[in-house]
Amino acid sequence: MGSPKALFFFAVLSFSAVALTRIAFAAENEQDPGLLMNFYKDSCPQAEDIIREQVKLLYKRHKNTAFSWLRNIFHDCAVQSCDASLLLDSTRRTLSEKETDRSFGLRNFRYLDTIKEAVERECPGVVSCADILVLSARDGIVSLGGPYIPLKTGRRDGRKSRADVVEQFLPDHNESISVVLERFAAMGIKTPGVVALLGAHSVGRTHCVKLVHRLYPEVDPVLNPDHVEHMLHKCPDPIPDPKAVQYVRNDRGTPMKLDNNYYRNILDNKGLLIVDHQLAIDKRTKPFVKKMAKSQDYFFKEFAKAIAILSDNNPLTGTNGEIRKQCSVANKHH
Repeated sequence: MGSPKALFFFAVLSFSAVALTRIAFAAENEQDPGLLMNFYKDSCPQAEDIIREQVKLLYKRHKNTAFSWLRNIFHDCAVQSCDASLLLDSTRRTLSEKETDRSFGLRNFRYLDTIKEAVERECPGVVSCADILVLSARDGIVSLGGPYIPLKTGRRDGRKSRADVVEQFLPDHNESISVVLERFAAMGIKTPGVVALLGAHSVGRTHCVKLVHRLYPEVDPVLNPDHVEHMLHKCPDPIPDPKAVQYVRNDRGTPMKLDNNYYRNILDNKGLLIVDHQLAIDKRTKPFVKKMAKSQDYFFKEFAKAIAILSDNNPLTGTNGEIRKQCSVANKHH
């Protein structure tokens, strides 16, 4: 055995090493606590209220902004990371995500700039565009009559927009249901969550460009004949001009309301997109479609869970990324 003095010295050293490790770990964690509820409570306590007020004002003026907020969260968070890369403009060297075919019909980005400006006036350089994108989606869901979903904040903004990877991550409306389930499962969203997320098709509209293959040269025989008449009236041309905004409302009954009407429609063969139709007939998804058609509460519960998981997808936190001054442009780094 060593002398008592040596043992004491060794114990002090061990204790110091443990203490130092703890301090280092705490410092690292303080620097990057990850996503938290109410992340801005000290740095910008008004942030979430300002975003909510702006969303309400914009919704009053332009009802369709709420659909845009909702689509943004899918198109941003499902592509690698919830980092507002969707909002970046193309540069001379790279095409941005919002310019790709898969992002066709996404718009109203300028209103996110309006929200960002309001937040910047209160707390310059504190709140990320990624958090504004996620919280505006949350508040947009409430404007459409959907559930209030508590979401964490603390995301930072990506510096690059990745148009080349959009295809790889974002399921297409004509994709097989297996691919859609796989893509969402990779983010941790299980089958009921996927069925609930597609319930977002209960609001807004689908552009004729995305539907004409079901109407011309022959009408898809699975479509409900009552619905076909309306679709043909709205999309009279087999090759619609993408600039002439021709569209069919996703749900003719309650087009401005996020509700479970979507599930009744797709069980009645009134789904506009291939994926809507598949959801209602595939044995993996149909039981959940039926359950959501019966119970709006069940739909909202699964929808809220899935949005929370989607919004947590691979965020940049701590010292990663940046806080953009303007949502459409990465900060200049010298």
